[in-house]
Amino acid sequence: MKKLPIRRSTVEALVFLLLLVLVFSLLGSRMGSGNMLKTIMNTAHDLLLNTVFYLMGITVLTGALSKLMSEFGVVTLLERFLRPLMKPLYNLPGVAALGAVMTFLSDNPAIIALSKDKTFSAYFKKYQLISLTNFGTAFGMGFVVMITMIGYGQITGALVGFFGAFCGSIISTRIMQRSCLKAYPKLDSPVQHEVAEVIEEEHIEDVKKDGVFMRFLNAILDGGKNGVELGLQIIPGVLIITTAVIMITFGVGPDGVYNGSSSQGVPILPWLAEKIHWVFEWLFGFHHMELIAFPMTALGAVGAALGLLPTFNAAGILDGNAIAVFTAIGMCWSGFLSTHTAMLDSLGYRKMISKAIGAHAIAGLCAGIIAHFVYLLVSLI
Repeated sequence: MKKLPIRRSTVEALVFLLLLVLVFSLLGSRMGSGNMLKTIMNTAHDLLLNTVFYLMGITVLTGALSKLMSEFGVVTLLERFLRPLMKPLYNLPGVAALGAVMTFLSDNPAIIALSKDKTFSAYFKKYQLISLTNFGTAFGMGFVVMITMIGYGQITGALVGFFGAFCGSIISTRIMQRSCLKAYPKLDSPVQHEVAEVIEEEHIEDVKKDGVFMRFLNAILDGGKNGVELGLQIIPGVLIITTAVIMITFGVGPDGVYNGSSSQGVPILPWLAEKIHWVFEWLFGFHHMELIAFPMTALGAVGAALGLLPTFNAAGILDGNAIAVFTAIGMCWSGFLSTHTAMLDSLGYRKMISKAIGAHAIAGLCAGIIAHFVYLLVSLI
């Protein structure tokens, strides 16, 4: 009698259960099952109270500020100021500067709304429109990342990190454009045959019925509300991803024993990184392998990566160089593994996902390396 083939879902379930049991067995054998479960709960609780609400406070304030900047024309002014840089640096039309400003003040998906605007996309060729995914992601949540880093008293490191992310955005966008044209030469054509006429000077909007005070009040309330939504959106990433990363990054507590306290675990990730520690020391200036956890986490969610900072700071390993590298990688990557797929799929270019991810992975590493060496140079001055 012929055996029935095992269904794929059954195989996936068995593999998942095997990996789950393996991971928890490894952690439980070192920490003790009871201590392991207590540490997971206490770490998640500590992250919720001391990290998520702190980040939410920042997102509310930055959301209000960004809305004010948009309401009173600062965003438009910045876009006009940055427009001359777009063609020589990014090979993009000037209006793309608006995408950088919007994603910097909010998050990666802001570029989708712009790219789907027919008036906006009419300025682009097809390969340029696709590269907007890489361009916009390099600045995602930049405002939140910068303010958070500066909050640790490392303004120089944060500014150097911003420069590194800026360099990374150029690298990512250029590589993506080159990959698109090499694989699909037909993409070197306008998005629309009838390209909209470029408006050199924007008309001033009709005078709004509301006065300046009401516009100010509505802007800060609406912006703050958007900040609350963004703060709520980062909760799953911070609690789940950061807890998991902490559990495989840090070791026993200060007493040298496992007692179920938060931020304890089995240092698997530093052990692996120690095998090639010279790479991270030379490229990023990391002398503590626990710091590798930040870029690893930023791949999936930069909000979750920011959740690691209080633990690093308490351990005394968060210095100016680390802030510079974290800012560069955090901004440039900003969770691109979890957003690139959805963004390119929504634009109708799913076939370019692998190229976009590859280009952005390279750019993020370059951003961190540039930030490290620039920070060393600045420190010598």
